[in-house]
Amino acid sequence: MNRNASAHWSGDLKSGRGTLSTESNILQNAPYSFKDRFEDGKNTNPEELLAAAHAGCFSMALSMILQLENLKAESIDTRCVVTLDKEGEGFSIKKSALTLVARVPNATQEAFTRATQAAKENCPVSKLFDTEITLDAKLEG
Repeated sequence: MNRNASAHWSGDLKSGRGTLSTESNILQNAPYSFKDRFEDGKNTNPEELLAAAHAGCFSMALSMILQLENLKAESIDTRCVVTLDKEGEGFSIKKSALTLVARVPNATQEAFTRATQAAKENCPVSKLFDTEITLDAKLEG
């Protein structure tokens, strides 16, 4: 299975502009720029898209792992913050922080913790990142 997206960029780093598009057309020539990525721009940027991918992948993986434990989530709400740090002359993604609030009827805290850790370690996007991944998980009653 292959998924694809494309980027177009014109100009230098600070004054240039680009667009991002996805095969599904959910993003179709979505604008991005230096300001969007490193300052207070209002358009998307690569790190925001990585955060969305990690939150979505983790949530789906957790749903699957809960199902294997004969549990079904009423809700899984995951937020992800991807941190881009200055490193030498460039930048590096050093952290992906997941925050989860889930409602899982009949789940014990032990089963919930086991499932969330397995999802954090085994979702394909977690495996892609070569960075620290943290998880703050809350089971609602």
